[in-house]
Amino acid sequence: MTRVLDSSRKGSKSGEDSSLVIFLHGYGADGADLLGLADPLAEHLPDTVFVAPNAPERCTGNPMGFQWFPIPWIDGSSEEESERGMMQAVDDLNAYVDAAMEDEGVSEAETILVGFSQGTMMALHIAPRRANQFAGVVAFSGRLLRPELLADEAKSKPPVILIHGDQDDVVPPISMPEAGDALQEAGFPVYGHVMKGTGHGIAPDGLGVALSFIGQQLGMDLG
Repeated sequence: MTRVLDSSRKGSKSGEDSSLVIFLHGYGADGADLLGLADPLAEHLPDTVFVAPNAPERCTGNPMGFQWFPIPWIDGSSEEESERGMMQAVDDLNAYVDAAMEDEGVSEAETILVGFSQGTMMALHIAPRRANQFAGVVAFSGRLLRPELLADEAKSKPPVILIHGDQDDVVPPISMPEAGDALQEAGFPVYGHVMKGTGHGIAPDGLGVALSFIGQQLGMDLG
C-alpha cells in the first residue's frame, strides 16, 4: 500500500497550466526546501506549475526533515532496511507523480523531474522505469543507483542533465561522470554541468543551466 505524500504547490504565473515541474528534495530536507526555486524559474516559465512533495519518512538523522529511504553510513540502518525503504519510496513517488499529473492535467511529456541529492537518486531511478517518457530530468548533486541494471530495466529514456559542484563533500563529484557514463551506455541523451567552487548545493550558474534545459525540453523560447 502506497503512502500519500504531503506536498507544496506553486501555481503557474500566467494561470495557463501547460507543464509541470516536480521537485524532489534531499535527505533531511522537505519539499519547501526546493519549492523556493520556483520563484526565479517561474519568471521564465510562466505556464508551469511547480510541486514539491515531502519524502515519506521522517529523517532519522534530522527529525525535522524527511528521507526517501535510510542511509546506512549516516543513520546506522542496515543495507536491508535501506533497500526496503527505497523500494517502498519508489512506489510512493510513482503514485504521487501519477496523481500530480492528473491533478494538473498534464502528461509525462509535459513534466520535468528536478532532484537534489537523495531526490536525484529517486528521480534517476523512477524516470527510466516508467513506460511513458518524461520531458526531462534535472539531477543536482546526486548519483545513479544500480547503474548495472539500468540498460535492462529502462522502459523510457528521457533527456537527463547532471549538475554537480566540484567541491561537494557529501556526494563525491565523481558520482556525476559515473552516472553520465551509465546513462550514455544505456542510450539516454545526457548533458552535464560542473558548478565550479560549489559544495553540496545549487549555485546560480547551475540553476541557470537547469532553466535552459527545462525550457528546451518543454519546447519554450526563453529568449
